[in-house]
Amino acid sequence: MAGPCAIEGEEIALRIAEKIVTITDKLNIPYIFKGSYRKANRSRVDSFTGIGDEKALKILEKVGKEFGIPTVTDIHESHEAAMAAAYVDVLQIPAFLCRQTELLVAAARTGKVVNIKKGQFLSADSMKFAVEKVKDSGNDKVILTDRGNSFGYQDLIVDFRGIPTMRSFGAPTVMDCTHSLQQPNQSSGVTGGKPELIETIAKAAIAVGADGLFIETHPDPANAKSDGANMLHLDLLEGLLTKLTKLRQAIL
Repeated sequence: MAGPCAIEGEEIALRIAEKIVTITDKLNIPYIFKGSYRKANRSRVDSFTGIGDEKALKILEKVGKEFGIPTVTDIHESHEAAMAAAYVDVLQIPAFLCRQTELLVAAARTGKVVNIKKGQFLSADSMKFAVEKVKDSGNDKVILTDRGNSFGYQDLIVDFRGIPTMRSFGAPTVMDCTHSLQQPNQSSGVTGGKPELIETIAKAAIAVGADGLFIETHPDPANAKSDGANMLHLDLLEGLLTKLTKLRQAIL
């Protein structure tokens, strides 16, 4: 799963998707285009939240149709599930909302794949209940994604023991290599990050058996509308994925 943090416009979304599709086709990697149609969890009220729900969702739909790939986007409230499901293939539950029963049930009832981000405040073991909520609602298409745990103040740490734990719940488990390097709620009100460690997190995740990776990427992270501090520069993606496919092959 890879793409920009937020949908900023049609041209840049298509450009990012085209670049990633070229890379993943070359390396024979299954690919889901990621883009948030709206950013609900912001540090400050003046932070970028989106270009309009319907406009952004239609761009996601166009990306999927033009390149023949599945797409994923976040939802934040239960009434958004059906709306987003009309445009995308995978509904993502943000980490802070992973315990919201109504949201999980609403996503499950759309019949779409549900990707649940593990809360920064939860152990990996706790995520079995999130999986059960979706499956008990009649949908067994669940993915779990780790994005680190809160550690001290304004920092996250990844406990890689969580990947095999979450895989044991019968759900493919993905490592979010970019959000796990966030440094949230800095004094400026803008989230920081350590993108120089993306390769380290990705390699470790593959080594312990992660089924997939989640990477936010952008051709100009410094000027991205959201989460630029922890995104991977798009020009670095092919080199990273080339190394990771070799690692994956070595451990199989």
